[in-house]
Order: sequence, then structure tokens, then C-alpha cells
Amino acid sequence: MARLPKPLGVVPLGDLAAYVEFSRTLDLEVNSVAQRLAAAIVALGDPRIRDVVPALGGVAVHFDPAYAGDVLAAAGQLVEQCMKQGLPDADDLGRDLEVPVCYDAEFALDMKELSEKLKLAPEEIARRHAAGEYRVLMVGFAPGHPYIGGLDPKLAVPRRDAPRALVPAGSVAIANQQTAVYPYAISGGWSIIGRTPLNGFDATRPRPSLFAPGDRVRFKTIGMRDFLSIRERQ
Repeated sequence: MARLPKPLGVVPLGDLAAYVEFSRTLDLEVNSVAQRLAAAIVALGDPRIRDVVPALGGVAVHFDPAYAGDVLAAAGQLVEQCMKQGLPDADDLGRDLEVPVCYDAEFALDMKELSEKLKLAPEEIARRHAAGEYRVLMVGFAPGHPYIGGLDPKLAVPRRDAPRALVPAGSVAIANQQTAVYPYAISGGWSIIGRTPLNGFDATRPRPSLFAPGDRVRFKTIGMRDFLSIRERQ
């Protein structure tokens, strides 16, 4: 069994939350531990806890407003307890998701620029992106916005120098070693290579976000006709 990392520290997030930090840089093994730890804390069913949110390199523990104790100490104790008891297996977390993506030029707003920069044809960029096996590292920045690891290294590009004020809902984008799906129209600085007809976030659904940390994601190439058909059924 791999040795579990020790927290670098526990810091406050306001008065009723604490962030347990394990790494300040992206480490996929640490990210997996953070997700497993978050699941273990939730499984405790502690009435003091309002929410548990795994991040790229740590876990945020949110406490109920009625809790009057030491938030930092309580979070540290919960982590220690779960580490001692053992964490769930990573394969038992998350779901398998297939996300249809249309890579047509109408949706792939940055494909031409990327093609020149990467020296790959647009069709090859789309093929490589759809061929990957991905995992959701965290959901953040905005509700339902996933950071998804597993991008082909040959597609790795920095964020855009000038972010867009408004990225269309469903846009599929890449930056560095990750890909993302914009859940609704928001600002963003990643390079857009396609769009999914799926609704990434709906507050009226029992599970508002399409994506959750630990989900295993595959992208499926579709044409415009299928895109419009799926979108009509959403």
C-alpha cells in the first residue's frame, strides 16, 4: 500500500471552513488522495460538517454555522481519523462519463490558431483529444466547471494571452495538461476546440453538475446533426 502524504498545513477559509493542504503544485497521486479523503470524511456522517470539497492539492471542510468549536483543530482531527481508518479505493469513486463533442469550425473557435501553433491539422487535434482517457481533478472556478486531467502532451498549450469575456456554454477547451467543459457562458482563457450539447450545470437537477471529482471521462466525436439532436433533448 502506498504511503499516504501528510498535510502541509490547515488554513482557515473564513470562520466556518478549513483547507487541508497536501500540495501547492499539481500532483496526480496527491489529487487522488484528496478525492479519496473527501469521500472518507463525507462517509463519517459527522453532523458538524456542511460540505466537503476536494481541490487539486487538498480538501476544504465546511462546518455548520451552529458549530462553535475550533474549526482548524476539528478539520485536522477528521483528516487524521480518516487516514488512520484507511481511505476508499480510487476506482470506487466517480462515474464513467461519455461526453459528445462537435469539433466543427463553428464551435472550435481557436482550432485554426492551435493548428498553426502545434503544427497539427485540426482533424488530428480533434482525434487526439477524443482518444484520451481523462479524470476530473476538481470542480471549481465556477459551479460545475471541471478541471480534467489526461490531455495528450502534444496538445498542451498555455492559456490564451487575452481571455474571452464570454465563452459559449458547453465549450470544450484545453490549457497546459488539462481540458475543461464550460458549464454555461462565462469568461475564460483556455483555447476552445469544440462544444458539447450536454448541459453541464442545472441547479434544478438532483445532481446539478454534470461532472464530479474522480469521474472518468471519454469524449466522443459527433457531427452537427447529432449535436443539434442531442441539444434538443436536453
